[in-house]
Amino acid sequence: MKLAVVISTEDIEATWNAFRLANFSKKEGDLVTVFLVGKAVEYEEKSTGHFSAKSEAQKFVTSGGTVLACGTCLKLRNKPGDTLCPLSSMKDLYTLIKESDKVVCF
Repeated sequence: MKLAVVISTEDIEATWNAFRLANFSKKEGDLVTVFLVGKAVEYEEKSTGHFSAKSEAQKFVTSGGTVLACGTCLKLRNKPGDTLCPLSSMKDLYTLIKESDKVVCF
């Protein structure tokens, strides 16, 4: 299955759970892409010890998962793209949704 996980919340526990789902789905053999939009692009700074979304994201990327992030949302926050939050576009989000079997939003 091709799964898209779209995260738009600033709630770090929800973001942590979204990346946990992405990691579990990868282990099940699914092709998974996470797209960050809005306040979700700030997840690295908001990660805490118990809800370390950054740690889950690192596991996800290391296992071959793809993370994309809204370039406009990053630029509005004066954030450069990086490995865990790379610049992307609405066209990429549209294509991801169009080509996925399932889309889950957090």
